[in-house]
Amino acid sequence: MKVLLAGLVTCLLLSSSAFARDDRLKFSLEPVLSSEKAKQALLDVPIYFSGQSHATPTTTWGETTTSKKTNAFNKSDQEACEWVLLSAIKALQEQALKKGMNAVVDIKSNYKHQEFASSTEFECGAGKFIAGVALKAKLVELP
Repeated sequence: MKVLLAGLVTCLLLSSSAFARDDRLKFSLEPVLSSEKAKQALLDVPIYFSGQSHATPTTTWGETTTSKKTNAFNKSDQEACEWVLLSAIKALQEQALKKGMNAVVDIKSNYKHQEFASSTEFECGAGKFIAGVALKAKLVELP
């Protein structure tokens, strides 16, 4: 009986880890940032990803980070990742306003503290039930 129980527990542990997933995916920024969802979700605070040109800041508050997760159940990886990206960007915009700044610049993906800088793509961690985006950026005042 003990051998049977031990075998059953082992099978359950192995099968659950086989279904666990933490894929690092990259998606294009343009479609999500130009979407209706973005127009509805984001604030009127300009955002610039790493490598995108912007005016020289008159004031720099400093660097900040955010990490957001969303329920990915019954959604495609791309759909969940795009939604959580918008949530993370909005959090950065809210931080900028709170600090008296009017823009967010040099935005980089920072999933699991590993930077990915791109002006055209973002990185997302996608699992079976959860998707997450972590961002790092500078809060500034632009003229």
